[in-house]
Formats: sequence, C-alpha cells, structure tokens
Amino acid sequence: MQIRILAPHWGSNDLAPQVFIDKVVAAGFDGVEMSLPLDAAQRDDWLRRIADAKLDLVASQWETVFHPQFHEHRAALQALLHNACAARPLLVNSHTGKDFYTREQNEELLALADAIGREHGVPIAHEIHRSRFSGHPMLLKPYLDTLPGLTLTADLSHWCVACESLLEDQPRTLDITLPRVRHVHARVGHAQGAQVADFRAPEYAAELAAHLGWWDRIVELRRAAGAAMLTFTPEFGPAPYTFNLPYTRQPVADAWALNVAMLRLLRERY
Repeated sequence: MQIRILAPHWGSNDLAPQVFIDKVVAAGFDGVEMSLPLDAAQRDDWLRRIADAKLDLVASQWETVFHPQFHEHRAALQALLHNACAARPLLVNSHTGKDFYTREQNEELLALADAIGREHGVPIAHEIHRSRFSGHPMLLKPYLDTLPGLTLTADLSHWCVACESLLEDQPRTLDITLPRVRHVHARVGHAQGAQVADFRAPEYAAELAAHLGWWDRIVELRRAAGAAMLTFTPEFGPAPYTFNLPYTRQPVADAWALNVAMLRLLRERY
C-alpha cells in the first residue's frame, strides 16, 4: 500500500500559486490538499501547475461553514462538491453538515455527497471536525450504525477537545470509527485544544503517542483491507491554531515547519 503525504494549502493561502507549488516540491511532499476556486480559469490554472509538478491532489471543501442555514448549506455543498470532483482528485475531503442540524437533514447531505461522488467516480470522505455532524463520537455513532458506506477523514484532534481527553476511555468508539477512515489529517491535539504548540516537545509525548497509535491502526486496517493507497495531510494551521503570544501576537511555532517535520516523521514510520 502506498502512503501519500500531502501539503496543506491552509496557512499558505497568501502565497502565489507557483510559489506555493515550488515550496511543496522543495519540502518533499507527494501532493497538495486544497480547496479549488469555483472560478473555472483559476481552478484550471491550479490544476495545470499541480500536474506540471507531478503532484497528487486531495480536493477539500470547507466553505459550507459560511452557510449555517440548511437550504443554503445544501446548495453550497452541492456546488462545491461538483467543483472538487470535476478536478479528478485522489479523493475529496468534505466539511459536511452541522451538529445542530437534525439527523434527517445531515443524512440528506450525506446522501447528496454520496450521489455526487458516484456520479464523478471520486471518493468523498467526511471530516471529523467540531461543529459538524461528526463533531463528537456520540454524534457520529448513529450515522455509523445506519450508513455502512459512510467514510471519514480522521482529524481526531477535534475529538480530543470535544471529549476533553485522549479518548482513553472510549476504545469502542475507535473500534467502530477507524475502519471507516480513508484520509488522515496528521495534526496532534490535546484535551484542551486541537493543536499542541509543538508536537516534538517532550511535554507533548503522550499526545503524540496517542495520535501515532491511532494512525498506526488506520494504516494496518487499510493494508488488511487491500487498499492500494492511504493519504495523510500534516495539518498544523495558522493562528489561532498556532498559539500567538499576547500583545506581540508573535507565533510560538512555525506551522509550515511543523508540517514538514510531521512529513518526515510519517516517512520514517510508514
């Protein structure tokens, strides 16, 4: 099974496209994860640059967060997923639904995403993320129970916050969730936040070990299932994910450097 490790565009959005692409190549990533512009000319320019650099693409859509009302959210999800799938990425990572929608509403959105993915022949994985339908294990569980085809992006740092733990007391939760994972956001969280200051620091050894344990299990599960590929995106993000010092607002760490360091750790491990 191939392990493909992608660079997040999040945090580098201020860079010109080719500057970002060159930075990704220089760091040794296999591809990029990004939200593609809805403007066709801009989207095609990005796709050309990605292809010329021989990089993989995971397309993401997160802009539905700007549409809290259900019908607007549904319309945005439909447009964004069609746009992402049209690029023929390895997969699409989707921020789907809301934790305050009814189960019927979230299931309607999941069914819509499934139909769009099937139409384009592109897998769509739904991100575990605070405020989405998957924002807490007990929110997600009913969908896992009734939707056998539901697949996930594992950003388990969000559950660390939601459950105020490293999930030590929820082995069954992980047993039913990890087999559904098709993409991993390799960020290390802690019981009070979705991103530690620097995962390399010894004071975060327990948090790093917990996340590596989850990722190891996902790799083992996908290999056992005969999967050809598993994708990871190190996803340490800009402020407020990266802590800023008060008053000076200076970051306590360099998010890009953390992502490159995680790339190297994953290369060695897998």
